[in-house]
Order: sequence, then C-alpha cells, then structure tokens
Amino acid sequence: MAKTIAVVGALDTKGADFAFVKAEIERRGHEALVINVSVVGRPAFRPDVSAAQVAKAGGIPLKELQKKADKALAMATMTKGIAVVARRLHDRGRINGVLSMGGGAGTAIGTAAMRALPLGFPKLMVSTVASGDTSAYVGTKDIVMMPSVVDVAGVNRISAPIYANAVGAIVGMVETRPPKIKAKPLLAASMFGNTTPVVTRCVTAMAARGYETLVFHATGTGGKTMESLIDEGLIEGVLDVTTTEWADELCGGVLTAGPTRGDAAARRGIPQVICPGCLDMVNFWAPETVPPKYKDRRFYRWNPNITLMRTTPEENAALGRILAEKANAAKGSVAFFLPLHGVSMLDAPGKDFWWPEANQALFAAIKENLKPSIEVVELDNNINDDAFADAVAAKLLEFLWQRRGR
Repeated sequence: MAKTIAVVGALDTKGADFAFVKAEIERRGHEALVINVSVVGRPAFRPDVSAAQVAKAGGIPLKELQKKADKALAMATMTKGIAVVARRLHDRGRINGVLSMGGGAGTAIGTAAMRALPLGFPKLMVSTVASGDTSAYVGTKDIVMMPSVVDVAGVNRISAPIYANAVGAIVGMVETRPPKIKAKPLLAASMFGNTTPVVTRCVTAMAARGYETLVFHATGTGGKTMESLIDEGLIEGVLDVTTTEWADELCGGVLTAGPTRGDAAARRGIPQVICPGCLDMVNFWAPETVPPKYKDRRFYRWNPNITLMRTTPEENAALGRILAEKANAAKGSVAFFLPLHGVSMLDAPGKDFWWPEANQALFAAIKENLKPSIEVVELDNNINDDAFADAVAAKLLEFLWQRRGR
C-alpha cells in the first residue's frame, strides 16, 4: 500500500533538489506531499501546501513577511508555521513520514516540523550541519540526521546518490511495521555508566511486578527526553537514580539537562525515588577541553573523549540544596535514598573519587533543605550494591501501589 511522505523545503532556491526527491519517492511507489517554506522566490513547481499556508499557520501572512523583508521574522514565522502544519497533517492521517533537506535555515525549519511529531513517526533530515552538534535541531525526538556532504544546491554526481539514499531510508521507515508489544505501565529511570548495576537491578525488579522501565542515559539529552515524556503523561513513576546532570549544570559541564531537570515529575505529581547518583562527577570532553579554572582539580579519564572531574564539598552542598528544592515542589510521593558508601562506581573506598567529606556535604544539604514530610533513607551501601537497589525499587513499588489504591 502506498504511503505518503511529507517533503519540506524551499522550492525557490532548491527546487531542482526537491523535484528530484519527489520523483524518487514516486518511483518507489509512494506519494510525496510537498510543503513549500520559501518566503521570497517563486517555487520551481507547485507544492501541495503553499508557503502562504505555512506563514498563515505561523501567525503572519506571507505578503506581510515579504513586505517587511525581515529575515529573522520570516524564519521565526515559518518555523512556527511548519510545526503547526506538520502536526495537523499527522493528526488527520495525511502523512506517514517526513523528509527535509537544507542548510542551516532549512534544517531549522525542517526539524521544527519533525519535533512536532510523535516518537516513532519516521523523520529524516538531510543537512549540511548534520556532522556537527545537532542537539538544537534534534531536541528530544528521534530525528535521523543525514549529512548532505555538499550544499543542497543542485543535483549532481555527489548529491544525487545521497538524495536517492535518503529517499531509500525514509521509504524503508514508512514501510516498516513495528512489532506489537503488550502495553505495560511505564516507568522512567536515569542511568550513567557509573550507575548501571543499580538501575539494571531495579529494572529487573520492576519488570517482575509488571512494569516496563524506560532507561534514559543522563547525558543532557537523556534527561530532557525523560522530562518531556513525563510531561506528556506517559510515565507512572520515576527512579531518578542518576541526577548527575545537575553537576554539569552547576559547574559548566557538557552534559547538562538545563535548570528544569526534575520539574516534570514534581509538576505531574507522579511517584519518584531520588538518589544523588554520580553527583561526584562533572563531564567534559577530552582533557584539553577542561576550563583552565579547574586545572588543579581531581580528574578521571573515562575514555579518550570524556574527562570526569570530581565535585568538591562546596559544590556538593549546592547540589544538595538544588535537589531538595526540586523535591519540595513535588505534588506526589517522593523519597530520597542516600548511599553512605558512595554515589558511583568511582566513589567508593579505595576508588579514584572517594571523598567522604564531599559526600557528607551533599547528604547534609539534602536533609537540611528538604521538607520534613519527605522521607530520607540512609543506607550503609554503595549506590550499586544489590541491597541499595532492592530498597529503592521496593519504595517506588510502595508508592505506586498507594497511588493505585487511591
């Protein structure tokens, strides 16, 4: 059965490129629904959705954008409008996938359409910036970024096979039928390499009770994605075992999830168990990327591209206050579990980041700043000990049972 693939792009300057892609999609037995996002020039061929329709969805008529000749305003309007148009087409069952191509501006607009669509919906962006930092474009969605190698500025011996491969990829995605998986109540857990044992054991324990746990790698993007799914109402409880992204937010590390990390569960009122997992470390890339102000600190080279910096007692005290503040805002059940023998694999007696005074500053700040009604459980374990994992899982199960009984 033929599928319909939305093709998003500027049909004035890149008309030949999109005409090629449209023809390739049709040659593969599917349909292309072309959306024009160019503001100034005339489209090389007639689109299915005009630039005027996109601009209207963005809040400003196309003629007014053309009259103002304000590039920033035009970008903002078309970016807003394409998200509205894409979501509307999806909700009406008009499209089965989306493909876009472009440079910096084209990528910003194309991925705006993709970020408006749900997880699992096929999304492919052919971009001149795909080999760089694409976090601003991808956000928390499953967007496939494909390097265009050359500019999207004509069909030639380099671009033609790349465009054809892009069509092949999106066609493969829209033709794929995901296996049916029995729906179970969803939980979320945060994990790092240094907290893998505790999270793995918790996931196993929750599975035995009929729960499916989505594990998010605490790399900034992971934390943001977890927050977004919680906000969408998909998650029933949170094992926030690895709150390390706050260390990067505080100290300028490279894996921060931003200042709203932890807000979603509190706002939604879902049960959560919080641990100070990996708050002993701040993440930087290769050693030469560490800011000079930190040159005298304690480091651990996790791999050639990741350098970990041990947090200090002062930083840990600040982190404890932040975690307590976030937990105090919770509308649902919440408990803190503190591992007195270390918050990561590296933070254990005899290991590189073992620093009891720093940990005590962290734990004291949490306890001193939490509301009296929030339970704090202190255990003589490392965070990765089986006994610690079992206690954490048991507490979240208790919260979940209580919530279902209400």
